[in-house]
Amino acid sequence: MARLSPPPPLPQPLGCGISVPMPMIADTQELAAFCARLSSAPFITVDTEFMREKTYFPQLCLVQVAGPDEARAIDPLAPGIDLAPLFELLANTKVLKVFHAARQDIEIFLYQSGSVPTPMFDTQVAAMVCGFGDSVGYETLATQLAKARIDKTQRFTDWSLRPLTEKQVQYALADVTHLRVVYEKLVRKLEKNGRLAWLDQEMAELTAPGTYRTQPEDAWRRLKPRSSSPRFLAVLKELAAWREREAQERDIPRQRMLRDETLMEIAAHHPKDTNELGRTRGLGKGLVEGKMGVALLDAVKRGLDMPEDQIPKPPERVELPRGLGPVVDLLKVLLKMKCDEHDVAQKLVANSADIEAIAADDNAKVAALHGWRFELFGKDALNLKHGRLGLGFCTDGRKLRLAPLEPVPPPPAEPATADLE
Repeated sequence: MARLSPPPPLPQPLGCGISVPMPMIADTQELAAFCARLSSAPFITVDTEFMREKTYFPQLCLVQVAGPDEARAIDPLAPGIDLAPLFELLANTKVLKVFHAARQDIEIFLYQSGSVPTPMFDTQVAAMVCGFGDSVGYETLATQLAKARIDKTQRFTDWSLRPLTEKQVQYALADVTHLRVVYEKLVRKLEKNGRLAWLDQEMAELTAPGTYRTQPEDAWRRLKPRSSSPRFLAVLKELAAWREREAQERDIPRQRMLRDETLMEIAAHHPKDTNELGRTRGLGKGLVEGKMGVALLDAVKRGLDMPEDQIPKPPERVELPRGLGPVVDLLKVLLKMKCDEHDVAQKLVANSADIEAIAADDNAKVAALHGWRFELFGKDALNLKHGRLGLGFCTDGRKLRLAPLEPVPPPPAEPATADLE
C-alpha cells in the first residue's frame, strides 16, 4: 500500500452543500470527462451497487465515485456506455482509492476489468485499527465521524431496474460523499498514533487478485465435508469442480446449480450408474437421465480413479495437548486486555484458532507472532505462557495489569531415607 499522509483540508466536505448533478452519467464521453477531472485528485471514494441473487458473477448496477469537488453516479447498464475511463482511473497509481468493506466491490472490478484498483484504503480495516470494534459498519462511521444521518428507506432497492429515482441515486451517493469525511478523520488519527503501517498487510491481501478468484479445483474447500475418507474427498473435489465450472459458464449461483447437500450425498455413495444416482435426494429423474446425470457420473468416476498422491487432504485440526485449556483461556484474557488498552479490534490481532496455535507452539505460523501484532500482543503472550509475566488486578480491583515474575525456584529435593532415620 502506498504510504499515506493526511489530506489537505477541503473548503467544504462532501455531502454538505456539494453539487451533485443529475441525472446519472450514462454515456462514455461524459464519463471520460468526469474521470479526467479526478485523475489529479489525491484520492477518490468509491462504492458499488450490484445484484447477484440470480447470477454467479455479480451484476454491476451502479458505481458511485466522489472526488474533492463533485460526486457522480455512473450507470453501467446505460446502452452503449464504455466503462474503460473508469477502469483507467481505478488503475491510476497516483490516485488512492478509498472503499468501505472493499472485498465485494473489488471482486466486481476484477471481474469487469481484469485488475484490482490500486493503491487502496479500506475504512473498515482502518476503523478496526482505530478502536471502532470488529467489522464496523459504514453507517456507524458516517454517524460518528461525519455526523451524518443515513436514510435507510432505499436499502432494499432493486438496483437493476430503470429508471432510478433521484432519491435512490442520492441514497447511493451518500455512500461515497460521507466516506470522504470518514477517510480524512481516520487517516489523521492513524498518522497521529503512528499506525498507518499496520494496514499494509491487510491492504496487500485486499489488492491481491488471488483473494477473489476461486479455482474450480479448490471449490471443495468451501464445503464442510461430513467425512475425512480419502475417496469421499476425492469424489467431492471432482463434483465441486464440475459444479463450479458449470455455474461460471451458465452464470448462475452454484447453489441453484446443485445444492451442497446433494454434492455430499453423491460423494458419500459414489453411484456408478443412473439407477444408483437416481436414489440421491434432491435429484429429479429428468436431471439424472440428462446431460447433468452423465456429467455427475463422470465426475464420480474421476474421483474414484484419482491417484493416491492427488487425493485432497482435509484441513488439519490442531489438537491441543492435555492441560492447555487454561493457557488458552488466559491468552484470550490477555488479548482482550491488550486490545482494550491499545484501542484495536481483537479480530484484527488474533482469532481463537491463532490463540490455540500459540498455546501449543511458540513458533506457530500465525500473524500474531509477527510485526506490530507481535509487539502489541504476541511477545507478552509468549512471556505469559512461559511464566515470565503474570496477570493480576490493580489495587482498585477493577483493572488487569501485567507484572514480571521472578523465576520460580525448583522444589526442594525429597529427603533421603537415611536422613529420615
